[in-house]
Amino acid sequence: MYSVFGMGNPLLDFIATVDPPVLEDLAARKGTMNLVDRAGMERVLSKLEGYTNIPGGSVANTLRAISWLDRAEQLEGLLYCGAVGPDARGEAYNSSLERAGINVQVVRKTLPTGCSVILVTPDHERTMFTYLGACREYGLEDLDLAALCASRLFYTTGYMWDTDNQKQAVKRAMEHSRERGVGIFFDLADPFVVRRYHEEFRSWLPSRVDVLFGNRDEFRIMFGPDLEDRQLLAEAAEVSPVLLLKTGCDGCLVSERGAVTQVDGFCVEPLDTTAAGDCFSAAFIFASLRGYPPVQAARLANRLAASIVTVLGCDFSNLDRDLILREGLS
Repeated sequence: MYSVFGMGNPLLDFIATVDPPVLEDLAARKGTMNLVDRAGMERVLSKLEGYTNIPGGSVANTLRAISWLDRAEQLEGLLYCGAVGPDARGEAYNSSLERAGINVQVVRKTLPTGCSVILVTPDHERTMFTYLGACREYGLEDLDLAALCASRLFYTTGYMWDTDNQKQAVKRAMEHSRERGVGIFFDLADPFVVRRYHEEFRSWLPSRVDVLFGNRDEFRIMFGPDLEDRQLLAEAAEVSPVLLLKTGCDGCLVSERGAVTQVDGFCVEPLDTTAAGDCFSAAFIFASLRGYPPVQAARLANRLAASIVTVLGCDFSNLDRDLILREGLS
């Protein structure tokens, strides 16, 4: 029934370009994701002269990218699960995903729909301030195990560890996926997340994940701050048989049951790094579902990640899909 069962935080993204003093005024470290309450979100928005507003959230971005790459040509449906509020933003969010070709199984909760302010500095780095809102209320009672069983793979991220009820839903979904032979792809998400939960990730994820995504900073927090890339992958091999270590413009390293391959990146002039990791995961998942081996799937992942940083936000309207597929899968 479904190629991918994705569970994530539905967030409306407010994207703005700012100078570094704005981050200093907000006492935020550049390049991090910061959880804030509703008042904190309003404070961040008050610092901005203007912004672009688009639907976001890591897993939703990934599913939108998979749908854009496939155009309903070969893959089965994509299912997105999460929680929004009883408000117009929640309605708009659901509609936007449906227009992108995604099946939406989003429950309505009492808190407002969550949102994330993404501040992009002149060096193209992005700093995030996230108000989870209704996302925080998603729990075990909202999990559709029948739909999960009818899926080829389950995909989620470390962001779901920020509330206990969300974490329990993810753990149940992963356990059920393992029992029923559904593939499990997991993204560490963000250094901020890994600093908070690396000990639990390290103890709980082994034998429960088929593919693990992360960048160099996240792997170092998880497996050793002074280790070189290949040493990190050796340490991480206990967690997952397939590892994707992202190394920015250099591309990535792929570890497949201990065999490590460097996959070169693509040189571009970046505008905004928002959703680069989400699109990397999307292209890898898309190619994997199409039957490509991990190293070739990683090349497409590098190609799409390089493309999305040339536009503002997770916007595919100005990207050349055919070129990306041709160069990424060649």
